Amino acid sequence: MKASMYSRYYTAPCSVIRVDFDDNHSLLALNWAEAVPPWAEMLSGHWADTLNAYFSGSLKQFAHPVSRNGTAFQQKVWQAIAQIPYGQVASYGDIARAIGSAPRAVGQACGKNPLPIIVPCHRVVSSSGLGGFSFGGDEASLAIKRWLLQHEGATW
Repeated sequence: MKASMYSRYYTAPCSVIRVDFDDNHSLLALNWAEAVPPWAEMLSGHWADTLNAYFSGSLKQFAHPVSRNGTAFQQKVWQAIAQIPYGQVASYGDIARAIGSAPRAVGQACGKNPLPIIVPCHRVVSSSGLGGFSFGGDEASLAIKRWLLQHEGATW
């Protein structure tokens, strides 16, 4: 029997975020959304408070494990990303060297991260610039990545 899922929406300074939970109220994913649908319920409680703290600048480190919904390699990459301090960046190559992999494979795992911001894949950059972000490198995604890095005071 497949577990059900439900979503709530959060309006962040940089984008609307759809926050997905399983039927046990466990966090599954954060996804970027263009707008809050008219029928949507807004996020409240612990996760709203946590995201508010991050966006206000008072929360620097999330106390949440990486997603179990990934391959062993993806989880290894996500664990390494979770160790990048607030306001700092690491390159795909840095992460690859740390875990004994290749930068392209690290980039692909970053793109599959279901918990952006919480597992801060925005802190992973290319050796020659910004790199991609959250499910692609389109301008809207890159604008969110730039905003998050600027919010944290990171330089790249």
